[in-house]
Amino acid sequence: MCSKYGDVMQASHQGTANEAGNYSLMSSLDFRAIDEMDPSLAEGHRVMYDREVPFELRTQESSQKPHDVGTLEGVKTKVLVLGEDNNILSLRIELSSESDLFFHYTCNINFNGFRQLQEEQKLMCEFKEFASILLRMLNRCIKEPQSFLAVLILTSDSNAVLEFIQNMEYKFVELLVLPFKESPEYVIRQHISYRYNSLRSRMSLMQARLQDVNALVKIKNPSLLNQLQRASGPPSLTGPHA
Repeated sequence: MCSKYGDVMQASHQGTANEAGNYSLMSSLDFRAIDEMDPSLAEGHRVMYDREVPFELRTQESSQKPHDVGTLEGVKTKVLVLGEDNNILSLRIELSSESDLFFHYTCNINFNGFRQLQEEQKLMCEFKEFASILLRMLNRCIKEPQSFLAVLILTSDSNAVLEFIQNMEYKFVELLVLPFKESPEYVIRQHISYRYNSLRSRMSLMQARLQDVNALVKIKNPSLLNQLQRASGPPSLTGPHA
C-alpha cells in the first residue's frame, strides 16, 4: 500500500504531496497496551531482545547422533530478564516460529544454572555479563551468518539444544551450548491466543487510524482521496469511500 500511496502522491499537486507525506500514519498509534498483555511478561520479566534469527534446525532420534544437515529457518528469539540491569536475577530465552504456531521452546537460567554452565563449558564471563554477550552472539548470527551459526537440535523427548558455532575456516569451534525444553501445552496456547488477539487489536487500531486519515484528506483534497482509494485495494481497510 505504501508504494501505491507514494505513486499517487507524486502524481498529485506538489504542495499537497508534501503536506500529506509528512503526516505519519503510525505516529499516533500506541501498541504498548497490547504489548503488555504478552504472557512472557506475566512473571515480571522484561524484554531485552526480540528478533528473528537464522537457525539451522536439526533433529535427533533417541540416542543417535543429530542429522549432519538441517534446514535453515528464521526463529523468533526473545530474551527476557528478571531484575535490574545491574542485578539480573534470572534470564529466559524463548524460541518461536511464525510458520509454526505450536513451536515454542524455553531456556531459563538463574545464577546457579549459569554457574553450572560456566563450569561445564569453561566460560570466562560472569552472570551479570552473560545477557549482553548472548545478545551479541545472536546479532552476529544475523550479520555474519557465514562465520557464526546457531544450530538448534530437536530431540524426540521434547528437549532441544542450541549450539553457537564459529566457522574458523579450518574448523568449527563450539562457543556456547544452551539447553531448551518444549513449553507446556497451556503455555503454547497462551502465546497463540496472545498473537491472535494482538494481531486483531493492531489491525483494528490501524483501520481506525486509516479512517481518520481518510476524513482529513477528504477535507483537504477530495480528489486525492479518490485516487488513494482506487489504488489502495479493498475498501474495508481504508474506510468508506467518499
